[in-house]
Amino acid sequence: MVTYADKPWLQHYDSGVPSSLQPYPAIPLHNFLRDTARTKPNHTALITSIHVPVLGRIHSELSYRELDSLTDALAAGLISRGLQKGDRVAIIMPNCAAFAISFYGILKAGGVVVATNPTYPAARMQHQINDSGATVAITLSLFYQTVKQIQPDTSVQTVIVTNIKEYFPATGKILFTLVREKKDGHRIDDLAAGDLWLQDALSEHHGQKPAVDVISDDMCIYQYTGGTTGTPKAAMSTHQALVANTLQMSAVLQPQEDEIFLGAIPLFHVFGMVAVLSKAVYVGAKIALVINARDIEDLLGVLHKFKPTIFHGVPALYNRLNEHPRIRSGEISLKSIRACVSGSTPLPPAVKREFERLSGGKLLEGFGMSEAPTASHVNPLNGENREGSVGMPIPDMEIRIVSLEDEVTDVPVGETGELVMSGPQLMQGYHNMPDETALALRPKNGKTWLYTGDIAYMDEDGYFYIVDRKKDMVPIGGFNVYPANVEKVLKEHPAVLEVGVAGIPHPTKTGQQALKAWIVLKDGASVTQQELIEHCTIYLARFEVPNRYAFIDALPKSDVLKTLRRELLQMEMAERARANAEST
Repeated sequence: MVTYADKPWLQHYDSGVPSSLQPYPAIPLHNFLRDTARTKPNHTALITSIHVPVLGRIHSELSYRELDSLTDALAAGLISRGLQKGDRVAIIMPNCAAFAISFYGILKAGGVVVATNPTYPAARMQHQINDSGATVAITLSLFYQTVKQIQPDTSVQTVIVTNIKEYFPATGKILFTLVREKKDGHRIDDLAAGDLWLQDALSEHHGQKPAVDVISDDMCIYQYTGGTTGTPKAAMSTHQALVANTLQMSAVLQPQEDEIFLGAIPLFHVFGMVAVLSKAVYVGAKIALVINARDIEDLLGVLHKFKPTIFHGVPALYNRLNEHPRIRSGEISLKSIRACVSGSTPLPPAVKREFERLSGGKLLEGFGMSEAPTASHVNPLNGENREGSVGMPIPDMEIRIVSLEDEVTDVPVGETGELVMSGPQLMQGYHNMPDETALALRPKNGKTWLYTGDIAYMDEDGYFYIVDRKKDMVPIGGFNVYPANVEKVLKEHPAVLEVGVAGIPHPTKTGQQALKAWIVLKDGASVTQQELIEHCTIYLARFEVPNRYAFIDALPKSDVLKTLRRELLQMEMAERARANAEST
């Protein structure tokens, strides 16, 4: 009988993927940048582009030598303004060259990166900055007023500002200044006293290097969890954790220096920060930046112009490309892509099949968490991708499935329970949340185990399958129903573009729950509620089939396009409240 301790997945690794990478180098994360700048100084690190009428898409590039020099200058500037080792610095910007400069500049100065979604409303941004204790904020000019609005109620003392146009090509910068800068809200005529422009800080400290000793055990990032099930928490990870995860993922995907990474997944999320930025810097590859992946036309332009070879994304993004007429017509080709990794939410098999048909590349489903700090499982690049599986643990991961009842006993292989993991990339805990930390990180046999909150099982070969989140499980008629499984079935209907399923209070049976599905249809498609019920009945047990449906234009999504089930429930309760008000 196979056990988790046997690590059966090791027998199914691709050729050349090691079972272990021990010992990991005891270095800070930014040493990867220093090493690449030394060995490949003229290689392109970042590509920034913009579409210009008549001229088309034009771009500029930063080499690894330039990126290393700019981040040295920023680190020196931060230190000169009083930043101490261990101080937190908020980055408030989308995917752009200034994000990478800020990220590595903060680390070189001994600071801790607190990457924040720049589009957050003021109250939520204030909560994260307050919770982290950030004393410096580096922000895009577009979000400067929001930062200034909340600054008096935070510990932020210094605000550094950059404009999105700074690393545009010269022609693009001029046209942006004339046509869009003021209209789109990017222009700032005067900074408040004490604030400074990023470009001024870089110029003032050009050629300087930071004199601070950063070691592998120092804190590297506070990564706020997505908050899909409650108040976001700051997962604290060391340089060693991010170094380990960068090397683990690189060992599995085996990227080369001539790769072009598509920088579409947000860099303020660990998926983009580690799987794209850190991994590309480690191997010396290019990153073609996409400022906002929700701007599908801009994303298509980057795909068409730069022909990326590696694409990290989420199912909703792959699905949007599958359905886009410019992709389907062949006007824009995906054929340059050799490997994709999908995370955040379950990858519908139909989306995987269609994207692989259109691109000719491999779309690998994986699994990870902000607490680890991003990747723990992925399907093999060359080996078998099992439908519905998030793949196998990456090197040096130990994985168990424990009983949902006692949370200690390993369940037999093939049975469901909670996924727990141990490995070199686990977080240190949640900032200022000792009780939450104690629930998530638990000792056993001399190791620390992360309790993920995900219900999963492992097959005999070591492939893992995520069933759902424990908190999303819905009791129906004495049975446990997993919304993710229902969503997967509904997504297979040819009329359905996206779907979210959640438990709602039963409208007539007090204390019980019912299933409801929120459906987004493909353009021009139609389907009735009864047809969807009949479709589900073919694949699901009767108690798993939703009897309540809503047809909507878009699903509520998180930073990385994860469906927010709690907001679906809020929509349901708001709809009921309106109906009650109208009836009275």
